[in-house]
Amino acid sequence: MIGEQRPAGNCWAFDDSLGYLARLIFRSFSRLREQHTREYGISSGQWAFLRQLWCEDGISQRELSRRLAMRDATTAVTLRTLERAGLVRRDVNRRDRREILVHLTPHAKFLEKLLLPRTAEIQALAIRNLSDTEVDTLRLLLLHVIDNLACADPELQDSRRTVPHPSRSTGAATSRLG
Repeated sequence: MIGEQRPAGNCWAFDDSLGYLARLIFRSFSRLREQHTREYGISSGQWAFLRQLWCEDGISQRELSRRLAMRDATTAVTLRTLERAGLVRRDVNRRDRREILVHLTPHAKFLEKLLLPRTAEIQALAIRNLSDTEVDTLRLLLLHVIDNLACADPELQDSRRTVPHPSRSTGAATSRLG
């Protein structure tokens, strides 16, 4: 059992650290994905913004920050870079001039068709040799961990949203947006 046999000093093996394992998974996904996105000038940091905008184009800059659990300043800097790269444009909302709406350019929409299939391949690699039930269980357990940690992290609390997710096997699993 994780954490039952710890050496002196309350230290345990990295393989027993959920944070370390999550970091390894994140880095592996990011590196593999970036092998495909770099040739289009997209870094792993910019990927999440494009991915969210591919799900819903034209949302406000503040809403984008909230959904990605990013600070507003980080979002502004990333969007400025994406804007210079010709991937997004920002417009003042006509109904509320205080709000900035973020829109994908035609080039960014074209890249979606090229890059999302690569992400699906990486996902397939990650879950290779896992049953549908194991994948659904893993997803749900990770969402529980995220929600548990979000209770203690004000920046994650706003991004907590669970929506119905059509499970590959039962239709009962849930997934997070973003």
